[in-house]
Order: sequence, then C-alpha cells, then structure tokens
Amino acid sequence: MDLPIFQYHPDPIATGSIKNSDAVCECCGTTRGFVYTGPVYAEEELHECICPWCIFDGSAHKKFDATFVDLDGIGGYGSWESVSSDIAEEIAFRTPGFSGWQQERWWTHCEDAAVFLGPVGAEEAKILGEEFIGFIRQESGLEGISSWEDYLSILSKTDGPTAYAFKCKHFGKLGGYSDCH
Repeated sequence: MDLPIFQYHPDPIATGSIKNSDAVCECCGTTRGFVYTGPVYAEEELHECICPWCIFDGSAHKKFDATFVDLDGIGGYGSWESVSSDIAEEIAFRTPGFSGWQQERWWTHCEDAAVFLGPVGAEEAKILGEEFIGFIRQESGLEGISSWEDYLSILSKTDGPTAYAFKCKHFGKLGGYSDCH
C-alpha cells in the first residue's frame, strides 16, 4: 500500500517520522503496515499508534484533537515569514511532524511552509551545500570562525546538535535551523 503524499513532508520514512509497523491505528482501527513515530500533542498518549492515512485526511486531529506540529512553531515563532491559516493547519493537523531536541519549528519562505527534508548532521550539511550551511550559521548566532567551525563539525543527524533542513516549494531555497539537547 502506497503512503499518502504529504506535500510538506514528502518522504516521512526517510526522515524517520513514519516506519513500518504491524500496529493497529488507534484512530481507524486498521493495520496498514506503517505507523507515525513523531510527536503528537493530544490529551491521550498516542505514541506510535496513528497511521499516516489518519494524519493525512485529518481523522486523527478530529478524533483526538491531535496536533503534529505546534501551530506557533510554523514560521519559527515569528522569526520567519507568516503563512495563511489554511497552510498552518495543514502542517499542524495533517502533516507528519518530526522530533527535535527542543521544540520543533517549521521553516517558511515565500509566504508558504517549506518542504521538510529531514534532520542533518555535518556530512549532510556539506552535501546540501554552502547556501544551507550559511543559513544554519546565521540562524545559530555563533560568532567567530572557530566557534562556528567547531559547531558545524559536531552536527549529528542522530545525537545532537542537529540541523533540520527545509526547501522552499517555490524557488528551491534551502533553510532551517539547528538545536541541541
């Protein structure tokens, strides 16, 4: 069975937000072969028990008042461009989120939410290139070449500090942020 296509998170298996599983979905009661592994903000404990289809069609949000990305985090709590309420609601209520070390933020550009590419360590940052590295450097606020180079060298996709990569849907510009535990 093919996963639904999330326009703002197109490869949630690669990013680690969805995995293969025999779990029965708490929302629809079906075993579909996949389960969401990211954060769920709801009254009930819904860890690894929601299928991607119930996120995609909004069923999990309707049934549990579940949110997968903090609405205020879309646009970086006012640090980046604001987006329409329709876009914000699609990200928060119908798109798989991702786990960060601190409160997750969703990068925005061109008055739209950007596409989440995934967590990034030093090697992945180098592959993404200078545009991404420059953005993360600016976002980190680190002064001085040695401080920044030390920070960049210890970025880790899994152990922190970690960068989170996004790509503008309209012009392909890369952006994001980093955080640590």
